[in-house]
Parts: sequence; C-alpha cells; structure tokens
Amino acid sequence: MTTARQTTDHQDIRKWTEARSGRPAKVKGASRGGILRIDFREPDENLEEISWQEFFDIFDSAKLAFLYQDETEGGKESRFNKFVDRE
Repeated sequence: MTTARQTTDHQDIRKWTEARSGRPAKVKGASRGGILRIDFREPDENLEEISWQEFFDIFDSAKLAFLYQDETEGGKESRFNKFVDRE
C-alpha cells in the first residue's frame, strides 16, 4: 500500500510539482489570498498560474501543509496532492 506524505518544505513541493510537469496556480476569484492548486496543464478555466513566490506566500500565510503521494499502488508516478492545515 502506498502512503501519502506531508511536508511544508518549499523545495520538496516545487521539486515534486515540476517532476510531474506541474505549475503553481490558484482558483480564480477566490477570496482571502487564494485557494492553491497544482496545475498539470490540463484545461481548467477556473485556475490561474501564479509565481512560486506568490504560491509560497499564500501557502505560509494560510499555514498550510502539502499532502502528496510519490507513486500509485501500481507503482506508477502519482499526481495525488492536497493542501491541508498544518498540525
């Protein structure tokens, strides 16, 4: 069984994202700085690309952690990710 890991390390988040051709994004029109997402360049009109600086400013000010999975149960590269409150 593959488990998800949690991190707040900016370098780990950026490395994981870029290894999967992702980029930092937020939901358009969201209040309170923005709702963060990882955009894997699949058509989604609700997302807007942002800089890594803006992404991590929102991430840190909202006191979020990044929950992610490296591989699926079948051993393939996983894109599973979620933003959760830091504990």
